[in-house]
Amino acid sequence: MSPELISIVVLVAMFILATIRPINLGALALVGAFGVGTLVADMSEDDIVGAFPGDLFVILVGITYLFAIATNNGTIDWVVRASIRAVRGRLVAIPIVMFCLAALFTGIGAPAPAVAAILAPIAFGFAHQHGINAMLIGVLVAHGTNAGAYSPISVLGGIVNGVLDNARLEGNDGVLFLGSFLFNVVAGAIAFWIFGGMKLLHRRAEAVGAAPEGDADETVTPGGAGAAGGTAPTSGADAGPAGSAGVGAGSGTAPAKESTATAAPPDGGAPAEPGDLRLTPHQILTLTGILALCVTTLGFDLDVGFVAITIAVILALTNVEAHKGAVQKIAWPTVLLICGVVTYVGVLDEMGTIDYTGESVASIGAPLLAALLICYVGGIVSAFASTVGILGALIPLAVPFLMEGSVGVVGMITALAVSSAIVDVSPFSTTGALLVANVRGMDREVFYRKLLIYGACMVVFAPLVCWLVLVAPGWL
Repeated sequence: MSPELISIVVLVAMFILATIRPINLGALALVGAFGVGTLVADMSEDDIVGAFPGDLFVILVGITYLFAIATNNGTIDWVVRASIRAVRGRLVAIPIVMFCLAALFTGIGAPAPAVAAILAPIAFGFAHQHGINAMLIGVLVAHGTNAGAYSPISVLGGIVNGVLDNARLEGNDGVLFLGSFLFNVVAGAIAFWIFGGMKLLHRRAEAVGAAPEGDADETVTPGGAGAAGGTAPTSGADAGPAGSAGVGAGSGTAPAKESTATAAPPDGGAPAEPGDLRLTPHQILTLTGILALCVTTLGFDLDVGFVAITIAVILALTNVEAHKGAVQKIAWPTVLLICGVVTYVGVLDEMGTIDYTGESVASIGAPLLAALLICYVGGIVSAFASTVGILGALIPLAVPFLMEGSVGVVGMITALAVSSAIVDVSPFSTTGALLVANVRGMDREVFYRKLLIYGACMVVFAPLVCWLVLVAPGWL
């Protein structure tokens, strides 16, 4: 058996073992990376350690640390109350607004992980207090980041166009962007229906500082019980954006009801009433920090993880009470899970397994079948690794049969791009990992498993649908 096949067999074995035994998959993946790297691929330990995703580690730790402090000092609750006033209590508008904001930010050039890191904690905070299904709002944030990911000025759009230029193939920026946007809109609409979005049409939260409009609609007050399709608020250990209960560890206790709407802020002042949008000094500083995070990462392309940790440390130095327990709320089991799996995929990439798989698919004589298989390779690998890296590797593999003219260039490239990005909702991708790390209103293990199933459905169906719509008809 070739080294590449051995590495794939080990990957499958790790998933099976982590499913039947309560072992963190990330720990298994690190062991697999060490074993396969040294015994099969003849890699040095330094090479294996070099595959560890340090940038992803910093992002996960930095963002969850920052928003743990923001939760402790009541800033997230303030954002929730302000959101209620903005939409006048229309709960159905919140997931849609989050989708549109995510698409807007990525469309103007922001990296999808940075956008997810900023929006996910706020979106989950609202869902937690008003009983909106965490899967609904989390998945719509993820699909929103993908919807704008291939605009001509975005990171992924620039990569695709650059690869096509190097291969002297002519693409179409408009079709690429529109195709990605429409596929994610459709996927978001399906998720909206599956995860109880339609039941929010007749539900209202009590608008902050205003009386509810009409008596026909069901009214939900801030901090209310779960909505249809949602779950009851979790216990205090999991209430923050990165609670200590992580993937692979069940809570074992009944959920405890929380009431944060009237909690006294840690930096003093009167308790926050549902209609009171006054900010404490430390909440103003926290919001300023989050705004600075948005500006520096979206406008100046600074690393979102390092900026988040810097802001969190400043907040911790200025308010000791708000910092209590924040480090413990970093989602350490999730960090281990995601970083371990990505490290193993990095070893696969280093030893040539990914190139081997792509070349094997591209060598198939039937161009349409090869196109379908390459879309699947892009979807499967991107669910565990960097979409940026996958596109840079797979598009050149498709060049030979694209130049033959048997398959339309624009349709094939668009299908491959969408297939590789839409699966980023997987909990093993950066975007999906941020959702798992910041989830509120649902046990993190339950959310992880549901997101894993949803991501698997994307991997199975999205490449096929993209191929059927964009490649097989031959109209692009």
